[in-house]
Amino acid sequence: CVAAWVCPGGTGAGYPRFAYRNGPEYGYYNLAVFYGACSFDCLFCQNWHFRQGLGGHHSPEELVAAVTPRTACICYFGGDPTPQLPHALAASRLALRRHPDRILRICWETNGSMQPALLDEMIGLSLTSGGCIKFDLKAWSEPLHVALCGVSNRRTLENFARAAQHIGKRPVPPLLVASTLLIPGYVDADEVRAIAEFVARLNPGIPYALLAFAPQFEMSELPVTPRSQAEECLAAALEAGLENVRLGNRHLLGL
Repeated sequence: CVAAWVCPGGTGAGYPRFAYRNGPEYGYYNLAVFYGACSFDCLFCQNWHFRQGLGGHHSPEELVAAVTPRTACICYFGGDPTPQLPHALAASRLALRRHPDRILRICWETNGSMQPALLDEMIGLSLTSGGCIKFDLKAWSEPLHVALCGVSNRRTLENFARAAQHIGKRPVPPLLVASTLLIPGYVDADEVRAIAEFVARLNPGIPYALLAFAPQFEMSELPVTPRSQAEECLAAALEAGLENVRLGNRHLLGL
């Protein structure tokens, strides 16, 4: 998971209430739920294969039946969970009802484009269970976001600010995490600085991951993120006032 560097599963944050170990949860695993749908149409999609209709369909009851004593968290991603949130929310509520006396975190990786009322339900489940919500903040410029993803980023930014209002209810482990993919020629230090300034205004302690780009889908002709670009973006995020920034996927960086 992109948030593993700050979440209970990867660090033990929130132990013993929200983590099984005071450190990485060796011996436990997450139930990763991939949704073959998305509300964006990103040219650089890393999981574009879902468009081929691979995989089957599972009811909330079938999903919850996959939870074992070694399942520490359920993480919804994709694609994106947004188009299938009624399913994900139903499964999450059922899982927590069936396992009331143990740690079972509810986590999300999302583009953040859901209806605010559904976001509130996600926040409630993650807050009480020790889970996190990781937003992909793909670009700051709305025209650039439309060009890359096919839709505006206004709802995403509004929802991110909405979620940030709940951080004080459970500072540890972090409820809200952000990430940005560093696409060469598109998402540069200026874009990252604008995103980071927005996040820092909400709460400078929000963890922010910068991810190296690997060519995929309609942008398969692009190079990987140059190391110089990654370092410039990292510096920009820190200069913007964020206190917890990580450069991920370093092994993908180019010269």
